[in-house]
Amino acid sequence: MKRLIAGFSVRQKLLAVVLLLLVAIAVMVGFDLRNYRQSLISDMTTQADLLGRTTAPALTFDDSRVAQENLELLHYRPQIRAAAIYNARGKIFASYSNEVGREFPKLPEADGTRIEGNDLVLFKRIVDNREILGTVYLRANYELYDRLVGYLGIAAIVAALAMLVAYVLSRQLQHIITNPLLAIAEVAREVTEKRTFSLRAPKLSKDEIGMLAESFNTMLAEIERATRDLEASNEVLGREIAEHNRAEREILRLNAELERRVKERTAQLEYTNAELEAFCYSVSHDLRAPLRAIDGFGQALMEDFPKDVPQEAQRYLTRIRSSTQRMGQLIEDLLNLSRVSRGGLERRDADVSELARQVVNDLQIRDPQRKVDISVWDGMRANADSRLLRAALENLIGNAWKFSAKTDQPRIEIGSLSDDGRAVFYVRDNGAGFDMAYADKLFGAFQRLHSGNEYQGTGIGLATVQRIVHRHGGRIWADAKPGKGAAFYFTLESGGVENASRDMAEART
Repeated sequence: MKRLIAGFSVRQKLLAVVLLLLVAIAVMVGFDLRNYRQSLISDMTTQADLLGRTTAPALTFDDSRVAQENLELLHYRPQIRAAAIYNARGKIFASYSNEVGREFPKLPEADGTRIEGNDLVLFKRIVDNREILGTVYLRANYELYDRLVGYLGIAAIVAALAMLVAYVLSRQLQHIITNPLLAIAEVAREVTEKRTFSLRAPKLSKDEIGMLAESFNTMLAEIERATRDLEASNEVLGREIAEHNRAEREILRLNAELERRVKERTAQLEYTNAELEAFCYSVSHDLRAPLRAIDGFGQALMEDFPKDVPQEAQRYLTRIRSSTQRMGQLIEDLLNLSRVSRGGLERRDADVSELARQVVNDLQIRDPQRKVDISVWDGMRANADSRLLRAALENLIGNAWKFSAKTDQPRIEIGSLSDDGRAVFYVRDNGAGFDMAYADKLFGAFQRLHSGNEYQGTGIGLATVQRIVHRHGGRIWADAKPGKGAAFYFTLESGGVENASRDMAEART
C-alpha cells in the first residue's frame, strides 16, 4: 500500500483523500439508511402490537366503536397514512386513514412487511390465548428515497467543497513543497549524470524542506571531499601498485637467476659428492687388502712361532690385530654407507614385521647365550626398498641389542603407530639410553655418545639409517633418558613427522 501511494504526486494524493472522503460518506449514508429501515419496521411492528392488545377486547365483544377510537389516535402519528383492524373472518372491523378515499386490502395477509413505492405495508395478527382474533394492517410513509436524495445532495456539496479545497491546497503545496522538492531532485539527477559534486540545491524556504535542502547540500559537500580524498588515494595506490609490479618483476628475475644458480651449484655439488663417494668407496675398498694382510701375518706369527715370540711381543701383536679388525669393521661400515647412497631405490610392498624377525633371528643365532624379551608387532607393512629397509632395521635392532646388554631384564619392542594415516615405525629398548641434550649428534658419522670401552661400535650405523630413511622421503628421530632406554622412530614418507614426534614422546611418558 505504501509503495502504491509513494508513486503518486501530491495532487494525486489529495484527490485520493477526496475519493476516500466520498467513500466514507457513502458508507455512512448506507449505514444510516439501513438503520432507518430497520428502525421504521421495528416501530411499526411495535405500533401494530400495541393496537392488537388494545383492540383485542373489542374484537372479543364485537365492539367496533372502541376499536375505531383506538385507531383514531393514530392521527398523532402523521407518518402512518392508514390503518385497519380485521376480524377473525377477514372483514374490516375498524379503519383509519389520513387521506380521503383511501382503499384498504379486501382480505388480510400473513404476518410480514413489504415496500410499495413510498409506503411501508405491515400485517400483524392479533392473538389472545393462542386464538387468532384478527389482523392489524398499517401503511406508513417510507421516506428512504427522500433521505437518499437529501444525502446525495449533501455528498455532492461536500465533494465539491473537498475538491475545491484539494485544488487550492495542491496549488499551495506545489508552490511550498513540490517546487523545492523538484529543485532538489533536479540537482540530484544532474549530480548523478555528470558526477559534478560541486552543485548545490537552492534553499527556497526555512521549513523542513529548507532543512532538507541544507542537509542535501551538506551531503554533497561531504561526498565532494570524500571524492577528492579517494582520487588522491587512488593516485597514491596507483603509484604503489606500479612500484609493487616493478618490484615483483625484479623478484621474479632474481628468483629465476637464483634458481639457475641453485641448479648449477646443485649439479656441481652432486658431481662433487659422487666423486667423493666414489673416492671413499675406492679408498675403503683398497684399504681392506692391506689390513687383511696385517691381521693375517699377525695371526701367523702368534700361531706359528708361539715360543719364539716373547710374551710382550704377543701382547703387542694382539693389540695390532684388534686395531686392524676394528679398522676393517670401520671400512666395512663406510662401504655400507656408500652403498646405500649409490644404489637405486626399488620401492615395493615390504613386510616390515618379517624383516624385523629375520634380523632378531640372526642376532639370537650370533649370541645364543643372551636372554632378551623381544616383541615384534604383526601386520607391519611399508612401501619401501626391502634391502635398504633391512639394513636400517639391522642397525636399529642391533643397537637396541647392544645397549641393553647390561640390563637385568632386557626388553626390545619393534612396532608402529599411525599419524593421520601415515605409519610411524619404532624400535624401543630399556637399555643404557642417552642424554637428549646430545641428540643432535646421534646421526652424524663417527659420532658416539658412549665410550668404546663400554660398547663397541664405529659410530656409522645411525648415519646409515638416516641416509636410508631420507632416501625414502621420511625422517628419523629419537627419544631417550639415561639408564631408562631409548626409542627410535622413523617414517618412510614425507609429512606428519612433527606431530608423530610429539605423539611418540607423550606415548613414552
